[in-house]
Amino acid sequence: MPRVSVVVRTKDRPAFLKRALTDIAAQTFSDWEVVVVNDGADGAAVRAAVADSARPGRVSVVDSPGDGGRCVAANTGIAAAAGEYVVLHDDDDLWHRDFLTRTAAVLDASPADAGVMVETEIVYEKADGAGWVETHRAPYWQGMTGVSFTTLLEVNRAVPISFLYRRALHDELGPYDESLDAVEDWDFYLRVTAKHPIAFLSGTPLAFWTQRPAATGADGNSMFELAAEHARDDLAVRDRALREWVAVNGAGLPLYIASVEKRIRADMAEHLAGLPDRIVEMAHARHPLWRRLARLRRRRT
Repeated sequence: MPRVSVVVRTKDRPAFLKRALTDIAAQTFSDWEVVVVNDGADGAAVRAAVADSARPGRVSVVDSPGDGGRCVAANTGIAAAAGEYVVLHDDDDLWHRDFLTRTAAVLDASPADAGVMVETEIVYEKADGAGWVETHRAPYWQGMTGVSFTTLLEVNRAVPISFLYRRALHDELGPYDESLDAVEDWDFYLRVTAKHPIAFLSGTPLAFWTQRPAATGADGNSMFELAAEHARDDLAVRDRALREWVAVNGAGLPLYIASVEKRIRADMAEHLAGLPDRIVEMAHARHPLWRRLARLRRRRT
């Protein structure tokens, strides 16, 4: 049995898949298997890419059932995984060559930690002829020193390529939520951190989340291509959790918090009404709260 199972979700992107398999084969940690999940793509093209990879004997291919989708593909891969540790390596993302060595060592040394996340960089790419080339990089959540339930409540601060975790978490907490078309990773992180600590490796970035803002179709990123689904499912996760809380505790506290927020918005809008428009617009561009308050200000005037 391999120590680590790497689940690679792919759909209609054989060039990215080949790159991902090359990336995994370059890891300094060698006790791994790869489960490629064909999410409704051309199965022959996926298997051809695997056959051309550096270590085809350590890579298996499974087909996502039915209409597939991100969550179904993730669960299909996890079900086929044999490793003690597991990680989702989407076909367009990349790792530092020591990612598995360093993250597996953390989990080996710390049985209390359910998983480990790492410092991550965003790698921006643009089309160049028949392929994609890097244009620049930016830190993802610069200065972050840890991931906790508290910090995740506001917004997702992690991406699948950055997270190695214990396969047994799915036996305890269940699979990725297939009712979601997006944010399935955030929903799972919330379930994990509500019960267990997660380690964090800061310093040298070990995971690289590639983004292609101008790309569409098969080459696009889910965060751009599924922007509407992200917003909808973010609300669905929050609404479901709030309903569960209200079923036990009643609606008193949520109603009080909503009234406080309403008063804060009204007070801020009143203060903003006396500021020069240029100052207000500069503030709006820098923070989502200011953008919300700008809308309130325009309604008042």
